Amino acid sequence: MGAYLNPLKPGKAVLVLEDGSHFFGHGFGAIQKVSGEIVFSTSMVGYPEALTDPSYKGQILTLTYPLVGNYGVPPYDLNHGIPLYFESERIQVSGLVIHELCKKPYHWTSTKTLDEWLKNENIPGIYGIDTRKLTKKLRVKGVMLGILQVCEEGEEPNLEKLLKEVETVPDPNLRDLVGEVTVKEPVHHNVGGNKVVALIDCGAKYNIVRSLLKRGINVVRVPYNFPANEILEYDPTCVVISNGPGDPKKCVKTIECVRELVEEDISVMGVCLGVQILALAMGGDTFKLKYGHRSQNQPVLNLETGRCYITTQNHGYAINSNSLKGTNLDVLFLNANDKTVEGIKHKSKPALAFQWHPEAAPGPYDTEFLFDEFLKLAGV
Repeated sequence: MGAYLNPLKPGKAVLVLEDGSHFFGHGFGAIQKVSGEIVFSTSMVGYPEALTDPSYKGQILTLTYPLVGNYGVPPYDLNHGIPLYFESERIQVSGLVIHELCKKPYHWTSTKTLDEWLKNENIPGIYGIDTRKLTKKLRVKGVMLGILQVCEEGEEPNLEKLLKEVETVPDPNLRDLVGEVTVKEPVHHNVGGNKVVALIDCGAKYNIVRSLLKRGINVVRVPYNFPANEILEYDPTCVVISNGPGDPKKCVKTIECVRELVEEDISVMGVCLGVQILALAMGGDTFKLKYGHRSQNQPVLNLETGRCYITTQNHGYAINSNSLKGTNLDVLFLNANDKTVEGIKHKSKPALAFQWHPEAAPGPYDTEFLFDEFLKLAGV
């Protein structure tokens, strides 16, 4: 994964936020300067999966768990043509912010350190800062744009220059982030099944693909801007809309495609960004959360059964519940913490979607059964 080599050693590092605050620390990974949206995740494990999750494209990720890297980085082994331990083929975050870096990991699958992995992928990291203070700031003010710079050993970051530069950092959410992470042409994953799922790849985590393949169903992964009529040429039993980065309203062609698929009575299931796409396709609206949901312990409440599930989440946008009136969509799940919409289903069509990740990777597998329920709905 990656081929970046730099013989120079990283030295001092600094994280500068758009509000003028800054954090000095130690650099690791690549000697590099990047900008992006600074977000935080409260997950305690799963940094190989998190760093390779395409939903983090354009973001500088802060991990609140104090010690990171203690089980190293697993090998780049393939299964069905996709990495066994990662959620994409490369690190997707722009930079990494942690409190303490483990330099001597111990795990039977470890092949390299976190420091080596980031260096190979040309991704900068900073450690030795007060991540609790940073997280509290982001919770109060909301996610912010920022710059992360890792200097060469012996060099000093130019703070005055960075403070001016951060005032004009471009918002990555204004870019077509999904277009940057989607496949460029259809990719087939065949396990010899007699049914096929079309996966609209908005930045799909590979565990969505794995979750479908292990149920004996073939998968064709198509670009996010693929038209509905070309998807239907594959004669899919059902369609899954994947997770992905950025503002869902940027996915104009995906929204149009999903609207047409639902009208054709094709069974549709959305995951994370996919739930927002389905809502927009049916006439609903979305909005940006103050600091998003990024963790492995988000409680979601099933409004039909009253049962609560613990889920893995990674998103910065959500559905406006008031906008669903008159859309033929019912709210099926709510977040037990902030009451945001977590799941929807169509009143008369075989279409439903979930804001969290039933495939986990990392996190609890409480709701993996939703893949079975959806495939049953689709007649698989």
